[in-house]
Amino acid sequence: MNVRTHDREAVPSCPFRHDEALEPDPFLTRMRTEAPVAKVRLPYGEGDAWLVTRHNDVRAVTSDRRFSRAALIGRDFPRITPAPIAQREAINLMDPPALHRVRRLVAKAFTTPQVEALRPWARRTVDDLLDAMVEHGPPADVVEHLADRLPLMTICELLAIPEPDRPALRRWATTMMSMSPADRDAAADAKARMRAYFDRLTAARRRDPGDDLVSALATARAGDDVLTDAELSVLTMLLVVTGHDTTTYEIGDITYTLLTHPEHLERLRSRPESLPRAIEELLRYIPFRQGVGIPRVALEDVEVGGVTIKAGDAVHVSYLTANRDGLAYERPDELDFDREHTVPHLTFGHGSHHCLGSHLARMVLQMAVGGLLARFPTLRLAVPARDVRWNTVSIWRYPLALPVTW
Repeated sequence: MNVRTHDREAVPSCPFRHDEALEPDPFLTRMRTEAPVAKVRLPYGEGDAWLVTRHNDVRAVTSDRRFSRAALIGRDFPRITPAPIAQREAINLMDPPALHRVRRLVAKAFTTPQVEALRPWARRTVDDLLDAMVEHGPPADVVEHLADRLPLMTICELLAIPEPDRPALRRWATTMMSMSPADRDAAADAKARMRAYFDRLTAARRRDPGDDLVSALATARAGDDVLTDAELSVLTMLLVVTGHDTTTYEIGDITYTLLTHPEHLERLRSRPESLPRAIEELLRYIPFRQGVGIPRVALEDVEVGGVTIKAGDAVHVSYLTANRDGLAYERPDELDFDREHTVPHLTFGHGSHHCLGSHLARMVLQMAVGGLLARFPTLRLAVPARDVRWNTVSIWRYPLALPVTW
């Protein structure tokens, strides 16, 4: 971290990268302790932004309509990627009531029963992937055999995306998430190519709907209201990116965490019925991404944590630090499978922008981790933990490979 003078204030400037396995970012941790609502300078975009890091303050900002995502449109807002990832028609750049309208239409098509109906397919798919891992023999890479495959297969099954198209979608999604200045043009090109693909796909499903999720979204109605062509295309693109990308990395992160916490691993092996609760604690505990995501803009002067944020200021929140806030959780830096989650974690966000696919992510994680532990009762790392290689480019934190043996 370094400090520069800006508007007569000392504004910390930090690239928001911490690549030491899954250790919490010390800069973000220090900000939560020393300056929980403070101005910071991000690597890209115009001007400084506020950074909000405490659990209660994060919940307040993300549920307060005086903080707007739509106000970001047309602004070169402070961020951690060279180019903005979100598109102007995307649901994550909407405010109520437009946001509630789109979420209402999505809720009619993307339901929990629909996800639960996919569970038997997911179980069979996990079995097939682990069969291939057994056939490969130890040592084998959990990332290659399971994490890189299952989430993409699952969301593409829901959306009925042709199998030959899936590798390109994976490449584009990965390229879009780079934090490297050298990848700016490639990221913009990947976003444009993915958008064009989903423009074509959703137009075809609008003309000739089937029984897949894209068709359900295309035909979903609330009275006379339907998704526009642009909303349908960008929403489908968002579902693919967020529906497989984060879950892919969480499978690797959770497996690594369990294999480096042997007592917790044995606990799950002896009590597999506790897996859903354990997954929630792992989601809280693991800092699964770098830095911060999409900010909001204050529409008027608002006081947060005793600090006045001025109208027009950009405001970032840190779900990562909120999940480790000692004011919200006892022993926040301990992994505790007996923890009562009376205070929900914020890994899937909060408020009106809470993740649309959280029910799908939970199902996929339970199938992947549960299947892996059941199939390999002696699973362990095949290399020392210090030798596991980690991504150092993306906004996500995850092992590039996770060699295991059994």
